[in-house]
Amino acid sequence: MTQLVLGSDHGGLELKTQLKTYLQAQYPHLTLEDVGTYSNDSCDYPDYADSLCESILSGQSQLGILCCGTGIGISMRANRHKGIRAAVVHSEFTAKMTKAHNNANVL
Repeated sequence: MTQLVLGSDHGGLELKTQLKTYLQAQYPHLTLEDVGTYSNDSCDYPDYADSLCESILSGQSQLGILCCGTGIGISMRANRHKGIRAAVVHSEFTAKMTKAHNNANVL
């Protein structure tokens, strides 16, 4: 089972790439899945939000991180899926609080 699934649109690709590199270096035993996008070409964020959510809801992954320009649109799309609790976070504190108090499974 993948422990963490990552996804982004073209606006979040650089952040997703940096997160992936950091997580692989800091947590070598963490199993990551990357559902795209893989280029800076313009694309539709709902496609990647849906792929990430399907990975979690199917049990293939446990948690997810979505990246886009603001995080707002992609999190709104993710929250359309029953069983997904996506939150936009801006700091370590907000990430910890949304997990602890809202049981978020997607940042």
